[in-house]
Amino acid sequence: MGSVVFEHPWWFLLPLLYLVCLKFCKPKSEALFFPGTAMLQKAVKKSRLGLQLVKFLTVLAFSTALASPVIENEVTVQNDKGYEISLIMDASGSMEENNKFGIVKNIVEDFLDKRKHDKIGLTIFADFAYVAVPLTYDKASIKRLLNRIDVGVAGKQRTALYEALFLSSNLFKDSKSKNKIAILLTDGMDNTGTIPLDVAIKTVQKYGIKVYTIGVGNPGDFNAQVLQYIAEKSGGKFFMANSVQKLKAIYETIDKLEKSEIKANKYVKKEYYFQYPLTLGLLLLAGFFFYRNRGGQR
Repeated sequence: MGSVVFEHPWWFLLPLLYLVCLKFCKPKSEALFFPGTAMLQKAVKKSRLGLQLVKFLTVLAFSTALASPVIENEVTVQNDKGYEISLIMDASGSMEENNKFGIVKNIVEDFLDKRKHDKIGLTIFADFAYVAVPLTYDKASIKRLLNRIDVGVAGKQRTALYEALFLSSNLFKDSKSKNKIAILLTDGMDNTGTIPLDVAIKTVQKYGIKVYTIGVGNPGDFNAQVLQYIAEKSGGKFFMANSVQKLKAIYETIDKLEKSEIKANKYVKKEYYFQYPLTLGLLLLAGFFFYRNRGGQR
């Protein structure tokens, strides 16, 4: 509920002017006094006080209507859809060492919290690759799924890295977004041969996807040249991480490099309520004239 404001508050001076005039602008009139009329004068005085109160309330009601009471609510409309991001995560057996997969999941969840206006997709790979979550704004469903996914869900023996890159790229085939990125994380080398590297890269380029590659572990655990090549061909960047701190810093860097510039239009929605004091004023005025026409006192 918004706040109540008055568009023309100076109209509230009118009741004050009425009170001033009531005291200093009394009309002169002739009066006849007769003996024994004290009770009659008392009754007339009460009647006049009642009428004066009705008159004042009428003026106050009309003044409130003229002041134009409104309730203002600020409405924010987002006009930018943000980024479309595909997260590609290695879940092969080697990611089980030192709880690497669990650490990555926690860091990815923090990353998701920062991308409130982006569509996110998730692809998992090991012996084979599969799209776990297509591009969606529903970050909660991705988090729930991440909590249930563990090493071995796609096998433990192989690393279908190129297949995962190819499958995740196809998530963007119907996309109209100008900002399409993928974050590919692995601690191994492709050894399945299901999809050639050049086919995966051509698909990335076809849909205009910028790929950030992350090699996790020590040099030699992953093919740094291949990851560098994928990043260069797509306009992305290659990172290496051999500690939790470095991995966190990498996701923070990517978040800053690809920050969504969300533009918002703000509007003030106004609801007018002048009709209520106006109706009250008209009813009081009608009651006053009705009383006068039946012979009441001024």
